[in-house]
Order: sequence, then structure tokens, then C-alpha cells
Amino acid sequence: MRVVVIGSGIVGASAAYYLSRRGAAVTVVDGGYTGEATHAGAGIVCPWVDHPEDDDWYRLTREGARHYPGLVEELGEDIGYATVGALLVAEDPVDLEPVRALLRRRYPGAPEMGEVTDVATPSELFPPLSDTLSALLVPGAARVDGCSVRDALLRAAVAHGAEVRTGAAALTPAGEVVLHALAREPVTEAAPAAPLPPEPAPGEVAGQGGSWRQGAPLAPAQPQGPVSTRAPRFAGEGVPLEADSVIVAAGAWTGQVCRPLGVELPVFPRRGQILHVTMEGVDTAWWPMVLPRVGPYLLGFPDSRVVIGATVEDVGFAPRVTMGGLDEVISAGLRVAPGLFAATVAEARVGLRPVYAPGRALIGRLTGRVVVATGLSAYGLTAGPFTGEIAASLALGEEPPIDITPYAPA
Repeated sequence: MRVVVIGSGIVGASAAYYLSRRGAAVTVVDGGYTGEATHAGAGIVCPWVDHPEDDDWYRLTREGARHYPGLVEELGEDIGYATVGALLVAEDPVDLEPVRALLRRRYPGAPEMGEVTDVATPSELFPPLSDTLSALLVPGAARVDGCSVRDALLRAAVAHGAEVRTGAAALTPAGEVVLHALAREPVTEAAPAAPLPPEPAPGEVAGQGGSWRQGAPLAPAQPQGPVSTRAPRFAGEGVPLEADSVIVAAGAWTGQVCRPLGVELPVFPRRGQILHVTMEGVDTAWWPMVLPRVGPYLLGFPDSRVVIGATVEDVGFAPRVTMGGLDEVISAGLRVAPGLFAATVAEARVGLRPVYAPGRALIGRLTGRVVVATGLSAYGLTAGPFTGEIAASLALGEEPPIDITPYAPA
């Protein structure tokens, strides 16, 4: 069976991996869009603290987390995955009680989170932290390097016969794929309008469904000026790619890719700016991740590296690192972890997280030929590999590993 996967992020790479393992002839189209989300993902795998009132969202992320140990074993290489635990921190211990109750409720169905314990001095586990914080430790939480996962999945897919092509894929109304070369000249225009995010329910924090992790813009969108258009400009007539089935895993650009099919998918980009810093001579590899109730998360990685992020900005297709974004990340990061004051800034990254306006992930069949898989928002690295496996099952006409009715196109 011939399958074209449009998108080479973590969902597309995973779909290609599972398809090629099952004997499909796979072509992956790497669009090279500026601002792809996988590159800028922090790498948090801790689903149990999020989506307290949305069991369907939680089920997808929980199964995504459970998927990782087996995937690590299959790939047989270092993808930056490690069970380091998560510190849930707050200035006032009372603020930890709702998440404690949530974890207690979910533990019987997810014992892999480990026994949650109080930590009187969280700076003993993550030394840069403020001494004023209280914390709960969730020992089963893990972190992963998104680029390493994606690259390993693509290498494994190619080893099983998959082909990776660079260019911009366009669909015809019949669901056929045409591959275009990319124009050399960048295209700029005013930021395109995006669908509005769903209104929060009473008692929820906007954009995060009451979840522990930050998920809503902290400030109103600011004027952005000229920005990259939604996709690179096509060059040439294009080359048809033979396909019996197509998976569109093009992230924030999925709506544009699918428009020729006559469907309007309200998928919009949510920008996240994230900072990488280093602490010379400090072993940060096994520090637990830090998830504050308010403010940025922090993750330790090998090579004395700490990741701080991220902004949450509804500004359209504007994949730029901004002064305001860096100020937000740095100021909030130092409030939580003043011990990072002397850390060396290594790099800033920016990604456009794909958000499906109805609120959940978007996974399902659009036509008899085309499958769509996107909308993971801030949970791409948690649920991406598992979502790719679901998409591969759909493309092959197989039963997916979980009921995907809640994620079907509206």
C-alpha cells in the first residue's frame, strides 16, 4: 500500500515509522515550514496533572505517555527520554491541594505516575529554585528531546524503506498529492487571521481547561508587522505522488493543506517562545522538571542545560523570537528559579503549536483517502508518537488502538 505523509514533525515521523514497519510504501513530505512545533517543544511527559474536566483529552495524553517506554526500546537509541519526576510548585501550599486531589483520583487508573509525595525543600532537588516554594513530587514524570525523537523515527522509517522528500505538498479536490519545489524568495504579508480559541467554561483558566500547566496567553496580542505567510511559495508545476492513502500531519498549516478538499478545518497557530540556558560545570541531567501553578516550566537536560518556557501567544503565523517574549520567559523564570541568574543563554527557539478551535486534538478520516492528525497544542511531545500510530492504523484501514470518536473532525 502506498501512503504519503504530509508533515515531518513528531506526528508525521511517527506515522511513517509505523506504516513502514507494517510494509507500506511510505513517502514523507518535509515542508520545511519556519516555526514547526516539534523543534521548540520542551519535552514534558506528565499527563496526569492536566485536563481535569476532559477525560477524552486526558485519555489521549495518558496513553501517549504510556507509549514511550516501548518506543524507546524499539528504537534502541538515545532520544533524550528519562524518568526524572516532576515538581509541582506553588508559593502557597494551599494552591497544591486541587492538583493533589486530582492525582489521588487518577492514581488507580494510572499507577505509573508513582506515589505522589510532599517536598518541603524543592531546591534540594532543583537547586536554582526559590526557597519560598512548596512542592509535590510526581516521580513517574519523564522528559524527552523532541528533535531526537522525530529524527530517530524518521531514520527508522527510512531503514524500513520510507522515502523523505523536501517540498510543499498540495492536495487536489480528489485527495491526490502534488509535490512542489519551494521558491527561494520568502513571502511576507500581514499575519492571516486565525480562528478564535474556544471560550473557557465557568471556573476555567482561558485556554487550558483548568489544567495545571500554563496554557493561555498571559497578555493581549501585540501588532506583529510583516510575517512569513502560512506556507512557502510553490515553484514549478509540481510532481504527482502516487498514494492509496494520505495522512495530513502538517501542524498549524493543516487547514491550508486540506482546504482543496472542500473542508474548513479551524486549526490555528499558538506561538511559544522557549529559552535554553547552560550552567557551566553543573550536572542538570537528572533534575526533576518544575511545573509551577503560575509561570514558566523548567526542565533539566544533559550538557548542563536547562529549558525555560514557554510563552503562549495567539498572534497568527508569526514564528519570531521577540523582545517581549524573551522578557516574559526570563522574568517569570527568575521569579521561580532565581539561581538561574548567572546562567548562560545558549539559544531561543520559537514554535507554532497547532490548536484545533473546538478544543481537543483532531484525529480522523476526512475522506475515503485522506486522514488528518494534528491539534495536539502543548501536548505534541507527550502524545505525538501515539497519535502517529493512530493515524497509521487509519490509513491502513485498521482499528485504531483507542476510540477516536472524540477527536473526529467536527
